[in-house]
Amino acid sequence: MQISSRFSVAVHVLSLLALQQEGDVLLTSERMAGSVNTNPVVIRRILGQLKKAGLVEVRPASGGTFLVRPPAAISLLDVYCAVEVVEEGQLFSIHDKPNPACPVGRNIQSALDATLQRAQTALEQVLAGATLQQVTTDIQLKAGFTG
Repeated sequence: MQISSRFSVAVHVLSLLALQQEGDVLLTSERMAGSVNTNPVVIRRILGQLKKAGLVEVRPASGGTFLVRPPAAISLLDVYCAVEVVEEGQLFSIHDKPNPACPVGRNIQSALDATLQRAQTALEQVLAGATLQQVTTDIQLKAGFTG
């Protein structure tokens, strides 16, 4: 199983917004899609989720998109929760309808529950401890940005 690419695309989009300089050309979904190398519809869908979570403001008719909070106040867990449709405690799913006549099939869910819950908790703790500011600082260092 794999977390969808919505999370990394959302972090990409938020990083673009965080690194946008005063006076830069407005970031539209088309411009963001060019950086992500995807369709603008995908970007608009993710922006809608980020807006609903209170992370961005979207101004229609090419008004651009802006962060609502400073990058240091946006955790990666905030982003993950905004775009990943995962019920609490449900990151991992067990295959549907294992054979109840089989001792493994009958008990696999309960045998894995505690371990999978610990794994999800660990993921969420790591994401909660990382911010958009840390991501953008790393991008700037790797890209040799100054200013």
